[in-house]
Amino acid sequence: MKKQFILCAGLCAAMAFTSCKSGDSAYKQAYMKAKQQEEQQQQQQQQPAQEEPVVVAPVETKPANDTQVVDNTDNVNVRQENVTLISGNELKAFSVVVGSFSLQANAEGLQQQLRNAGYDARIVRNTQGGTFRVVATTFDTKGEAVASRNELQGKYQGAWLLYNK
Repeated sequence: MKKQFILCAGLCAAMAFTSCKSGDSAYKQAYMKAKQQEEQQQQQQQQPAQEEPVVVAPVETKPANDTQVVDNTDNVNVRQENVTLISGNELKAFSVVVGSFSLQANAEGLQQQLRNAGYDARIVRNTQGGTFRVVATTFDTKGEAVASRNELQGKYQGAWLLYNK
């Protein structure tokens, strides 16, 4: 029994070593393929590159006063709310809001800071939400309000435009 087991194990080992051996032809094929690719690259490098003619469009000159400046005020978001004036002068159509508070005392504090900085600040109350809005500036046109909002955003981040319904 021992002899049969050893004979069988030896036969299996011999078959395993001979069946896994990769053929020389596979190595030869891979070598030939790599050599062909290398030759193609050398041929491409040796061939003179064919240059395509460069086409240059003529330059059109325009006088400086012919330039049209387009502003981006139409893309600025404007929030519409029904508000009532609590403190300050009358509101115009477009206002720049720099703060919103649930307590009127906090709104009054920001209003005083703005007045000390030279703004005619106002406090309005949103009739639906009940929040107090601090308006730094107010204008008849959207363009003026956008310019003021852009200036105020440096100091009061999150400043936005309000359209009084």
